[in-house]
Amino acid sequence: MSFLDILQNYSTDQVEADIVAKTPADVERALAAERLSEADFMALLSPTAQDYLEPLAQKAHKITKRRFGNTILLYAPLYLSNECHNGCLYCGFSADNKVARRTLTLDEIETDARVLADQGFRHILLLTGEAPKAADVDYLVAATTRLRPLFSSIGIEVFPMSEAEYGRMIAAGVDVLTIYQETYDPKLYAEMHPYGKKRDFAWRLATPERAGRAGLRKIGIGALLGLGRFRSEAFFAGLHGRYLARHFWRSQLTVSFPRMRPSEIGFQPRQPVSDKEFVQLICAMRLLLHDAGLVLSTRESAILRDHLLPLGITQMSAGSCTAPGGYASGERHTEQFAIDDDRSPAEFADMLRAKGYDPVWKDWDSAFLNQAEGQLPRA
Repeated sequence: MSFLDILQNYSTDQVEADIVAKTPADVERALAAERLSEADFMALLSPTAQDYLEPLAQKAHKITKRRFGNTILLYAPLYLSNECHNGCLYCGFSADNKVARRTLTLDEIETDARVLADQGFRHILLLTGEAPKAADVDYLVAATTRLRPLFSSIGIEVFPMSEAEYGRMIAAGVDVLTIYQETYDPKLYAEMHPYGKKRDFAWRLATPERAGRAGLRKIGIGALLGLGRFRSEAFFAGLHGRYLARHFWRSQLTVSFPRMRPSEIGFQPRQPVSDKEFVQLICAMRLLLHDAGLVLSTRESAILRDHLLPLGITQMSAGSCTAPGGYASGERHTEQFAIDDDRSPAEFADMLRAKGYDPVWKDWDSAFLNQAEGQLPRA
């Protein structure tokens, strides 16, 4: 049974109603549970649970410290192309947005990537729009092959691929996939994606499953907070994460919390998520998914990111630029979205150490797989 089969058993409106109806007794029962049921998760996402943020945060911190210690994995996004054929209403790369388009050459990719490598990053995330003629699978394979000597882990946040195509990416050196469903509400999804390949809700939803079958080491999901009602979006993201953790247990799971930021297209969040609600969502997700990595990007402010550290976050970007070629050139025009935390990677790492955390620049190497298979590490 696919996750789409499971999702079709739910009504977004009914899930919202069930969450809102949760009582203080429901919240207290959920806080006392070792493992959450669906009803428990709903209770922790409810308006009532906002009166229990302190015990919720304490339990999230306890679980995170037990599972991950005081480590924060650092990574950087590297945008290869802002060309896109999709008409997403909220994205700065939308085909409707009349901005300068750019796809980096392999030499330009390496130049930009070396800036990140020199800053200490060994985990990198490659991003593109969805424009097959500009940046297809062959292009991504070539880019990965060029960058493989510089980084221990290469992830992709690009267009959905087939299982066979993910196999090609793995062979080239990719080990991580990040794919946001954007919204788990099919009706809202269709409204937000009026045309382009991304309009196919079911194809996108099944992407993590194809990646899991292909054997990717790590799979990351998330909902774009601000499009739909955050409580039901968080509920479905949590269910999706639990499904993937159970069915593809060889792959590590991460959940991201991308809250909508201003973009070139000028779209405003329809369902703004307050800082208090944001904290509640992150803590509830930690109580549901004890072993998942929880990811926070530079979309959020420096102050908020610092204060969210104890509440379950285990992976953070730093010094990010969302414009292709921006690391080497310093240009920030035509970004996918605006960043808020503009501290340098070194400054961010210093903050982590000052707060008692260990900034981890590298926690993975392909040699681990080679040794596990009885092979010598690659030179």
